[in-house]
Amino acid sequence: MEKQAEGRRPRAVRRVLIAAVAGCAVLGGALALWPWERPAAPRPVAPAPGAQALTAVTSGVPAALPDLAMLIAGREARVRAHPKDAQSWAVLGTAYVEQGRRTADATNYPRAEKALRTSLKVREKGNAAALDGMAALANARRDFRSARTWGRAALKLAPKRWSTYPLLIDAYTGLGDYKAAKKTLDRLLELHPGAAAVRARAAALYRDRGWREDAAAALSDAAAAAGTPAEQAAWLERSGQLAFERGDLEEALRRFQAAVRLDPDQRAAQAGQGRTLAALGRTTEALNAYRVALDKQPCPQYALELGELYESLGMADAARAEYDVLGARVQDEVTGGVDDDLVRGVFEADHGDPRAAVRLLRAEWRRQPGTEVADALGWALHMAGDDKGALKFAMAATDKVHGGAVRSALYAYHRGMIEQELELAWPARRHLQEALRINPYFSPLRVPLAKQALAALGDPPDEPLPKGSPGAEDD
Repeated sequence: MEKQAEGRRPRAVRRVLIAAVAGCAVLGGALALWPWERPAAPRPVAPAPGAQALTAVTSGVPAALPDLAMLIAGREARVRAHPKDAQSWAVLGTAYVEQGRRTADATNYPRAEKALRTSLKVREKGNAAALDGMAALANARRDFRSARTWGRAALKLAPKRWSTYPLLIDAYTGLGDYKAAKKTLDRLLELHPGAAAVRARAAALYRDRGWREDAAAALSDAAAAAGTPAEQAAWLERSGQLAFERGDLEEALRRFQAAVRLDPDQRAAQAGQGRTLAALGRTTEALNAYRVALDKQPCPQYALELGELYESLGMADAARAEYDVLGARVQDEVTGGVDDDLVRGVFEADHGDPRAAVRLLRAEWRRQPGTEVADALGWALHMAGDDKGALKFAMAATDKVHGGAVRSALYAYHRGMIEQELELAWPARRHLQEALRINPYFSPLRVPLAKQALAALGDPPDEPLPKGSPGAEDD
């Protein structure tokens, strides 16, 4: 009996163990169904205040203003506690540049220069970050010669530092050296082809060369690959600009609105909405959009556009008020070290003293002979009565052989009006038609004038354009 009992014990024990395991399995399965019994998933670590802005600033992409403010506050505290921290001084200076650019507050630029020069003083050698910051500051101030000098110094120190290349591209473009800009872009695409900022930079150069479809595709890719809402909003804003330039108003408005939804501080997109809504005839909305943009980013260009919109509506007093705002903002920017001779010259040519505009723009042309300056100087000379001199610069802004590859309705309009004054009917008609073909909504003031000029020129005669006459060659 004892032997039989002993033989049964292992089997009994096994049955008990099996039952216990099964019971535990059922109990465990039941407990797993209760959500409060599940082990908590690890929470993602929140980024440090200003972390996104730090990444953006150090890689040369747009940063959100609230995050940028936190970054600046943190770095200010850091350099107070550690005044020999060259890296923090460089980050602080570059962040000031970005804040000045985003807010149109030029008082940031002297602060930026002080921080960046302190960084270079603390670390004289091997400080590529501070050299990049100085190049960014010079570009923001429209001092493209200095930007080129600082950018080249940074590149010599760190040839594979990809964030330097966009700064040099901006400098070369401002100086009218489009071959150097293209060469620099090619090298950038070799180093860092997939980055959203690189694609956006490529789009800007494609646009300047007249490759609008390539530019649009590159900007769409950049927006899709952007790392933050602020960066995506910036590329959408540029995409909206491109759509407006080709007269696609609905697409432009969609892009601008999407940019503002992503980043409510994207004031360039709000000004773009104003520009586009005005072209769509939605005047009240357009005026509101411009006012919102100017309230937070009082950029002289926005004030000029709003003033001209008021002028086109016959609201002379309101226009004059905006032109006064423009003058005050220009003075503020000049105090901050910004070269505003281009916007001042454009304003004086159309709304002030054309001879003063010529003086300003001739000096600007000597410093940095880019396409924008060529067009502005040509128009100023025309408004001052020197149409022969004006045509030379208008051709430089519009002829591919002279570097003017960008398809600009305004540039074509300026050239057509100058040619009309010189009684060059064929090319005048062609360039005025081209302006309206590129963008029939390019300016609320100038589109009616272009149509009037075309009507005055009448239909072209049947005989072909005389060989060798101005405008006979392809642009």
